[in-house]
Amino acid sequence: MREVMLSMSLLLLLVSTVGATMQSEDTQNCIACHASVTPGIVADWEKSRHAKRTPAEALKAETLKRRVSASNVPDRLAGTVVGCAECHTMNPEKHKDSFDHNGYTVHIVVTPPDCATCHPTERAQYEQNIMSYAHGNLNDNPLYGALVTSVNGLQTFEKMKTSLRAPDEETNSESCFYCHGTKVEVKQMRARETSMGDMEFPLLSGWPNQGVGRLNPDGSMGACTSCHTRHQFSIEMARKPHTCGECHKGPDVPAYKVYQVSKHGNIYSSLSDDWNFSNVPWVVGKDFTAPTCATCHVSLIVTDDGEVVAQRSHRMNDRLSWRIFGLIYAHPHPRSPNTTIIKNRAGLPLPTELTGEPVSKYLIDEKEQAERRGKMQKICLTCHGFEWVEGHFARFENSLKTTNEMTLTATKILMTAWEKGVAQGLPQGANIFDEAIEKMWVEEWLFFANSTRFASAMAGADYGAFANGRWYMSKNLQEMLDWLEFKLKD
Repeated sequence: MREVMLSMSLLLLLVSTVGATMQSEDTQNCIACHASVTPGIVADWEKSRHAKRTPAEALKAETLKRRVSASNVPDRLAGTVVGCAECHTMNPEKHKDSFDHNGYTVHIVVTPPDCATCHPTERAQYEQNIMSYAHGNLNDNPLYGALVTSVNGLQTFEKMKTSLRAPDEETNSESCFYCHGTKVEVKQMRARETSMGDMEFPLLSGWPNQGVGRLNPDGSMGACTSCHTRHQFSIEMARKPHTCGECHKGPDVPAYKVYQVSKHGNIYSSLSDDWNFSNVPWVVGKDFTAPTCATCHVSLIVTDDGEVVAQRSHRMNDRLSWRIFGLIYAHPHPRSPNTTIIKNRAGLPLPTELTGEPVSKYLIDEKEQAERRGKMQKICLTCHGFEWVEGHFARFENSLKTTNEMTLTATKILMTAWEKGVAQGLPQGANIFDEAIEKMWVEEWLFFANSTRFASAMAGADYGAFANGRWYMSKNLQEMLDWLEFKLKD
C-alpha cells in the first residue's frame, strides 16, 4: 500500500511538473503568490482548457474542430498555455487600468481586444452584436433614460404627492446596467494592506461588472466573461441555458423561464446529463438532442456526417429576423447594432412610430429577414419536418401581429389620456413613464406582449396564455380603460 501511495505521489508530482513547464515564467510567478492569495481563481483556471493546451497545439486542430480563429499567434505566446500573465499583461499601453504590480505592468479588466489575440473572428462578430452596444443603447437614449429613472429612482411622499429623484450610479449598476454593462473607469490609485505588504491598486468605478455591453478602460465594448465566465472560460457553460438565464429571465425578457417550461426545456432537464457540451463542432442528435439558447443563436452545428448546419457566430442576431423584446412593438432587426442613431418621424429614438409603423430605413429589409429566417429554420429542420417548422413560424409571426395590435390599442388609450389632459406625456413634454396609466402601458408591451412573443417563438405554452401572456394583455387593457374613464368623470 505504501509503495502504491508513493507511486501515486510521484505521478501527481510529474503531472504538476509537466503542467508547470507549459506555463510561462511570468504566469508561474503570478501563481506562486495567487495560489495562496486567491486560491479559488487559480484552481478554477487549472480546470480550464487554457491551462492545458498551448495556442500552437490549438492551431493544429482540423478546421471544424478548432476553438481559435486566429491563423497564427505571436511566437512569444504560442508555446505556453494561456495563463494569468498572458491575459492580464496583454496590450498594456491601451489599458488605462494598467499598473505596476510586483515588477509587472498588469491590468484588472481583461477585454475583447485581449481575447482577440487568439479569437479575432469572435471579437469582430461580437463588435457587430447588439449586445456589445447594450450600455450605450440604454444609457444614451433619453427615452430609455426616463424609463430607467422611473424604475430605479428614489420616490418620496409629501403633501399627498410623490416626487422622484434620479437614481445613483450604484443603484443603476446593480440593476439595469448589471446586464447592459457599466462604464468602467479608473478614478484614482489607492494603497491597501495585503499579505505581501502595502500595495497600490487602481480604484475603478462601475466595477465589478461583466455586462454584455460593458465599456472598458481600454475603450472597447463588451465582456467575453458574460457567457464564458472567469476563469474556466468554459464552452460548456456558454452552451447551457442557465448562463443566458442570468439576464434573460423576465418578466421583460422571459426567455429562460419560457425555455424551462417548453418541450425543449423539458428534454434538456430530463436528458442533458448524457449530452456532450464540450465537443467542437457540436453534433446534432449525437452530442445533444434538443436545442439550448446557444444551439439556435451561437454555436457551430453539424450533422453526424459532418455537414455544417449553422456556422458559429458571436453576432447573436445572425439567425433572427425579428426583434421581439425591449421595444414597444416587434419589428425587423436594426441594421446597425448602435440603435441610438434611430429616429422616427416624431423625432423619438424608437424603431417604430408610437402607432406601430416601422422606421424602415434603419431596419433590415424583407430579403435579409428571409435569409435570417432560413438560417434558423435550417437548425429546426434537423429534428422536425418541413410542415412542423412552417407551422411553427406561421404561428410565431401571427403572434407578433396580434401582440402589436394589442399594444396599439393600449397606446391609443394612453394617447387619449394625454390629449384629454388627465395624464402628462409627450404633448406636455413630460416623462411618459411616471403615471399609473403610463406604467400600465409599459407593462402591456414590456411584460405581457414580450411574454406572449417569447412563448410563441420557443413553444413556451402557458407563458403565452395565463403566465404573463394574453390574459394579462386583455386584463391590462381593461384596467387602462377603467382608469381613463374614472379620470374623465373626476
